[in-house]
Amino acid sequence: MGQSTEGAQNRKLSGPVVKVSTLAVALGMAVMTVAICIGTGFKKEIRQKIVGFGSNIVITQFDSNKSYETNPSTIDSLITENINHISGISRVTPYIIKAGIIKTKDAVQGIALKGVDFGYDSLFIRSILSEGKILHDSCAISERPTDGIMLSTSIANLMGIKIGDPVRIYFVQNNIRARKFTLIGTYNSHFTEFDNRYGFIDIRQLRRLNGWEENQATGLEIGISDFDDLDEVASDVLHAVMRYSDAASNDMPNQLLRIQTIRDTQAQLFAWLDLLDMNILVILALIISVASLNMISGLLILILENTTTIGLLKTMGAKDKLIRHIFIRMAISIIGKGMFWGNILGLGICAVQYFTGLMPLDPANYYLDHVPIAFEWVDLLGINIISLVITSLALIGPSYVVAKIRPASAIRMD
Repeated sequence: MGQSTEGAQNRKLSGPVVKVSTLAVALGMAVMTVAICIGTGFKKEIRQKIVGFGSNIVITQFDSNKSYETNPSTIDSLITENINHISGISRVTPYIIKAGIIKTKDAVQGIALKGVDFGYDSLFIRSILSEGKILHDSCAISERPTDGIMLSTSIANLMGIKIGDPVRIYFVQNNIRARKFTLIGTYNSHFTEFDNRYGFIDIRQLRRLNGWEENQATGLEIGISDFDDLDEVASDVLHAVMRYSDAASNDMPNQLLRIQTIRDTQAQLFAWLDLLDMNILVILALIISVASLNMISGLLILILENTTTIGLLKTMGAKDKLIRHIFIRMAISIIGKGMFWGNILGLGICAVQYFTGLMPLDPANYYLDHVPIAFEWVDLLGINIISLVITSLALIGPSYVVAKIRPASAIRMD
């Protein structure tokens, strides 16, 4: 009678164990899904800001000048034509960097002015525009250099400048030269390192100030279609520039060009983003380990609860391997059910955040004002497959408990 009562208690135990195991797998899967979507989204958003200010690949003069008063590179149609023929290139635009000082009655602020033309990445500027209009609109419709300027919201507020106000900037060359611009737009990327540094003006204004020709600039900025192809495209650009340098060596013997990717110019920021990948991997490994341990304990309980059934199957001639496979399939079905609901829950949370942006972030610490979401379906499918394989393999060892159960003892216990 006591043995029967104990068996009934064991059978009552299996139901909650299965539910707890399914819930644990579901929660683990949901957390992993959210972690991947947030981690990927964060990397994409930050990378977009870094590339937006600096471009994927830049071509400049090869010299030791690290200041904002750069030496000119002569850009002709031959080099741009060679680069434009490279697969994966989305744009090739010249740019000029020049240091200046913004002065008002009450404040003085240093700034690095970036001269751009109508071929600049207007999508990025529009995405961070706070007020007014972007410089691209003025450059595209004006045959003469426009006097419009874009400043970050932080600099505009610091200097007390509003849309439509004049902006006086002083340039220190052989002598001090002053120019008056008009603030046409403000931007806010939440990336203070860039917001407090850059202003955007018409490239033709800086050519006039520097006394440069129409085909001279600080360098070329090259945008690519897929960031994952950065190294491959950079290699193709390097070969194109080498061919150009060989062809132009007689006409411009002193011009030696240098190729740099955004990973070269912003190495510290990309090292930080790479560290984020490591953090995500640690989180995923911990969750998969916890889920595996949970399923191991669940499988052991299922086996011990069904000791009598195992004894009867062995009495009828069933091999240990067959019985082990039965229980492993039961456990895998629990894992599959948990993963299904975990994906539903995780993707649901991510979808709500993606379309509503309900969860905010402090831009001062995270460079973003909301939790970013990106759906990388290959990564999500991969983590599902890896989780299923690892947790399933973890069940093989505990399943050998079946071999220790003796038919006579198991039947006698019942």
